[in-house]
Amino acid sequence: MQQLSGLDAAFLAFETANSTGHVGGVSILDPSDAPVPLSLARLTEVLDERLALVPVLRRKLMHVPLGLDQPYWIDDADFDIEYHVRELALPHPGSDAQLAEQVARLHARPLDRSRPLWEIYLITGLAGGRAAVYTKIHHSAIDGASGAELLTVLFDLAPAGRELPASEPFRPERRPGPAELAGLAALAVARLAWRPVQTVRVANEVIRVMPALAPAVSTLVGGMLGLGRGDGAVIPTMPGRAPVTPFNKPITPHRRFAFRSVDLGTVKVVKNAFGASVNDVVMAMCAGALRRWLAAHDALPASPLIAMIPVSIRDPAAKGALGNKVSAMLATLPTHVADPEQRLEIVHAATKTAKAQQAAIPQGLVDHISDFAPPALTARAARVVFATGLLHRLPPFNICISNVPGPNVPVYLCGAKLLAHYPASVVTDGQGLNITLVGYLGRLHFGLVSCRELVPDIDALAGYLVDELEVLFTAAGRRADR
Repeated sequence: MQQLSGLDAAFLAFETANSTGHVGGVSILDPSDAPVPLSLARLTEVLDERLALVPVLRRKLMHVPLGLDQPYWIDDADFDIEYHVRELALPHPGSDAQLAEQVARLHARPLDRSRPLWEIYLITGLAGGRAAVYTKIHHSAIDGASGAELLTVLFDLAPAGRELPASEPFRPERRPGPAELAGLAALAVARLAWRPVQTVRVANEVIRVMPALAPAVSTLVGGMLGLGRGDGAVIPTMPGRAPVTPFNKPITPHRRFAFRSVDLGTVKVVKNAFGASVNDVVMAMCAGALRRWLAAHDALPASPLIAMIPVSIRDPAAKGALGNKVSAMLATLPTHVADPEQRLEIVHAATKTAKAQQAAIPQGLVDHISDFAPPALTARAARVVFATGLLHRLPPFNICISNVPGPNVPVYLCGAKLLAHYPASVVTDGQGLNITLVGYLGRLHFGLVSCRELVPDIDALAGYLVDELEVLFTAAGRRADR
């Protein structure tokens, strides 16, 4: 058995009828040179060979009695890989728009909590002889970094595959009996008795880092944004101060999905011209694209948006382990600024400040806070939050933008070459739009997920990302000619 951390379990508690807790992605494949034809049987065979490398794929949830402690992953004695590996076909020749619509529908469906929390779909019929593989796994099992590591287990460096270590036949551990469950409950009660000591410890850590977190952005950024309070202090990224937008509202169970790719070399030209980072350019692209979309819907706020950027805190010792090792930082997204060059300069300054503030947070503080409350209390708190509409009445931020590392060499699944991988992440009440990207083979691959009713034209927003890079590239050329 393996116990979930408080952060892992939080992704379970905040799942509702309208909000799922899984993350996923779409891999576009070229099977033309695969040694064996890409089929459902072949995909199932390859995955079956590698399940031992990722034990959580054969484990399901077991809850502690009365929700007194975090749940456990236990072996599924009835594990059936054919339940998890599925197939569907687009009407040939399937378009990217048809693929996006199918992925949106698959991504909207919750995972069955009585089984291991993952599914994978082979999608055939794409134009040009391509195929796609859509995967989804619950966020309680992986974060972005461990999800990227999971892909390295499934993919190979050559079409012929690789030699795998010999694995023993799957013999699931026996499910804990009543006496063992009673022991887990007793252990949970003992942990509850330790809560006062934990309270003091967590409070001391919070107090210690508060001075570093007090100013949400620097005075320099504040001056550029024109948000000074008169005393020189500027706090545009303070939780609860995010402006309201059409996608910061209650969501429905329905989803939209869109994807685009851009050339990493072009991004680096912009980066070098402006003395910024690749992530700064990505954030400036997002700011420009969101500005266009909001303006087209007569909903552009006078103040900047606030972006939440997940940050992996996975150290080398935790490499290969699943679960969540993640923190976050809040950064200004200057959608209120018309000049694209100024937007990039503001983003560069704002992210530097946000990184400094995030670095001041001890790596274990998030885990300590999330482990503090037992699941029964966390679930009750989540129901209160969703019932009161707090997340969309006072949104702590407007959008999550995540940049996940990917392989920089060609990789293959079942002998089929990976052409692109587009991530598909989570939306929740008050956060009806998510932008996540993965780098692979000299390109950045963007996957956008939204609530279908809040952002029905998400494909237009994805197109704006490409347009904004062209605008920045032109600006970089002008700067080089000066």
